[in-house]
Amino acid sequence: MMLRRVVVATALSCAAFLFPWHAETAEDAALSRVRALLRRVPLIDGHNDYPWAVREKAKGDIFKFELTKPQPELDTDFARLRAGGVGGQFWSVYVPTSLAGPEAVRGTLESVDLVHRMAERWPEQLELATTASGVEAAFRRGRIASLMGMEGGHSINSSLGALRMFAALGVRYMTLTHSDDVPWASAATLDPVRVGLTRFGEEVVREMNRAGMLVDLSHVSVATMHDALRVSSAPVIFSHSSARAVCDNPRNVPDDVVRELKQNGGMVMVTFVPSFVAPEGAGHAQKAFAERKRLRDLHADDPKAAAKLIDDWFNANPGPKATLGQVADHVDHLRRVAGIDHIGIGGDFDGTSALPAGLEDVSKYPALLAELLGRGYSEEDVEKIAGRNILRVLAQSEKVAKRLQAERPPSVATIESLD
Repeated sequence: MMLRRVVVATALSCAAFLFPWHAETAEDAALSRVRALLRRVPLIDGHNDYPWAVREKAKGDIFKFELTKPQPELDTDFARLRAGGVGGQFWSVYVPTSLAGPEAVRGTLESVDLVHRMAERWPEQLELATTASGVEAAFRRGRIASLMGMEGGHSINSSLGALRMFAALGVRYMTLTHSDDVPWASAATLDPVRVGLTRFGEEVVREMNRAGMLVDLSHVSVATMHDALRVSSAPVIFSHSSARAVCDNPRNVPDDVVRELKQNGGMVMVTFVPSFVAPEGAGHAQKAFAERKRLRDLHADDPKAAAKLIDDWFNANPGPKATLGQVADHVDHLRRVAGIDHIGIGGDFDGTSALPAGLEDVSKYPALLAELLGRGYSEEDVEKIAGRNILRVLAQSEKVAKRLQAERPPSVATIESLD
C-alpha cells in the first residue's frame, strides 16, 4: 500500500511538471484564498469617480453607461465589480473647484441625486448604506453597499447647514479640500508653510463629528492634517492617498501624520494613482503644481478656462507608470509605521487617466490582496485591509456622533462670526 501511494504521488508530481496547466500555481492558490475571504468580508473601496465620469461624458444620464453591460470607456461596470469582489463602494460626489458658491452646492446635490438614481436603477446590484451595519446587511443580501463621499469643502459653501443636509442625504464623508484652498482650510501644495484650519474650519470638523460624517484628509495640506487630527473626536480617514515616504507627493501622508493617525484610530486607504504610487511621482508633482499655478495666474479672470487647460496638461503629461507591486510597497510601509489596523483601499477608479500595471480596473482588487498574502500577510490581515478596518472606523464614528448629539445641539456658527 505504501509503495502504491509513493507511485501515485510520483505520477501526479510528474504530471504537474509535464502538464503545468493541470497544476494550481501559488498565484492561483492565493487568488482562491482571496476570493474565499471576500465572500466573508466586503471589500470596501474608499473612492470611485463613476458619478463624475457620467456627468462629464453623458451629462448625468446613467442610461448611457448601463453598468449591467461592459463599459470599455470606464473602469467600472457590474461584471468587473463582481469579479473584483467589491462589497462596498464610496461613490465620490465630486464637483470641480471651478464651481464655487451656490453653484458648487447645486452641482454636489446633482451628484448625490445621481448616486440615488443608480441605486434605484439597479436595486439588485446596489443598496444605499450610511452605517457599518447597513453595509454588512447589504453585503449579506448580495448587493454592493453604496456610500457617498464629498470631495472638497467647496461643496458646502462655508455653510454648516448645508453640511448637515448633505449628511441627511446620506453623504458619509467629506474631503476638507480638493486641489484648492477653501476659505477655512488649506489644500496640498508644494508650499510647506500652510495655514491649516481656521476657527471656522475647526467648527466644520466638530460638526462633521456630530453629524457622523467622516473627516477625509486626502488633498489637504500637512498643516490641515495636523489640525484636523487635533480637533476631531472621531477617527479620520484618507480616502485615496498613499505613503509620502515611498512617493514624496504632497497628496500622500507623511510618517509623522501616519503616527498621529494611529493614535486617532483612523486609516489611510491606499490609492492606485500612478503619480501618488511610483517614487518618480514626486518630480511629476512639482511640474504639475508649477503648471497649475502658471495657468491659473494667466487666466485669473476665467477659472473654468484655467481648469480645462490644467486638465489638458495632465492628459498630455500623465506622469510615471506604476505597478501593483509598488502599491503593495505603500501598504508595507504603512503597516510598519501604523500597523495593520489603519490601512484600507481607495483606488480612485474613473478618476485618473492612468492606472498601475495589474490594477487596470475594478476587477483587479484580488490580485493586490493575493500579492499581500504572498508577502506574508495573514488572511486576517487581508480581511482588515479589504473591509474590516473601514467598518470599524464607521462604527466608531457613529458612536461619537450619538454621544455628541446627546451633548449639544447643532452649531449655528458662521464663517463671518468665527473668522
